[in-house]
Amino acid sequence: MSDPEDTSSRTAKAARIAALRPAYLRDLAAGTDRFFTARRPDCPWCGSDRLGTRLRTTDLLQHKPGRFTLDRCADCGHIFQNPRLTQEGLEFYYRDFYDGLGEQRMSGTFGGRGAMYRARAEAMLPHDPAPKAWLDVGTGHGHFCATARAVLPGTAFDGLDFTDGVELAAREGRVDQAYRGAFPELAPELAARYDVVSMFHYLEHSTDPDRELRAAHEAVRPGGHLLVEVPDPESRYARLLGRWWLPWLQPQHLHFMPVAGLRRRLTERGFTVVAEQHAAAHDPVDLLAAVWLALDHTAPREDAPWLPQPPGALRRTMRTAVLLAGVPALITATLLDRLAVRPLSHRLGLSNAYRLVARRE
Repeated sequence: MSDPEDTSSRTAKAARIAALRPAYLRDLAAGTDRFFTARRPDCPWCGSDRLGTRLRTTDLLQHKPGRFTLDRCADCGHIFQNPRLTQEGLEFYYRDFYDGLGEQRMSGTFGGRGAMYRARAEAMLPHDPAPKAWLDVGTGHGHFCATARAVLPGTAFDGLDFTDGVELAAREGRVDQAYRGAFPELAPELAARYDVVSMFHYLEHSTDPDRELRAAHEAVRPGGHLLVEVPDPESRYARLLGRWWLPWLQPQHLHFMPVAGLRRRLTERGFTVVAEQHAAAHDPVDLLAAVWLALDHTAPREDAPWLPQPPGALRRTMRTAVLLAGVPALITATLLDRLAVRPLSHRLGLSNAYRLVARRE
């Protein structure tokens, strides 16, 4: 016997999808070409024209239409989306991922990562054990700030994001002050206000990472710190898993910076890197995520407003069957991620992220 509450939730979701479908289909009527800029002939990080294709893929999470290419610079190793999404394209592909249809799912995902958030806050303790003011850029729903208060009870945590999640974070009391908008545009009013500015998996989403670093230099007081965490494109998993490596996250991730390149740029922007962490920044989900992405890609699609029509009963049944058949693989991948790979991630070159702490001079 089905749970009436679950049935009601499914019915409500189906109604929301149906209401959104006409707008999505209008957006897609002319194709996806308008969502992309012209292809760039040079590297946005160093200016070199020695570019090669690193990866071609599709949207493996939402399954919105479109094909995406990542190029790699042979001189500095920087990897970037090329051609890049336009502002219209960014709006289309972000829509209903972190907010709207995706808000509840993403809030649950981010809300359940307390241990990771605590470790991020603890990374600052050797360098500033009692910061008075901390700005978390790209804060989302503010879950990091809520957890970090237990590590740094005397610190005021503010959050900045361009989605309405930051306003939700303020209403829920997770951040003391919410700023909604683009960090480089807001930085002048935040000048030298913060002991710490953090950017956890934020720079890779930015259209211009160097501009974000200049904004951080403006917002951090002299002697304060910038804490940055980004995917590591030099992780061996990036090659072993190919398009199924979750941190590629196309089309949202626009830039991937090797650690040497980011260290140099931070130095050029007036920072001194005082700590570099790989194992501590590793999130042990690579194999699990790869198996899930492959299963989800193979199975018939679940309903979404960018599909011409909802899937029928047969396709829904087939999807359930494929996902159930993959459960043993998902369990095995989880055990390998957490028990076998995690303790050796940095030694094996498999860490999927790195963290830098930089002091503003």
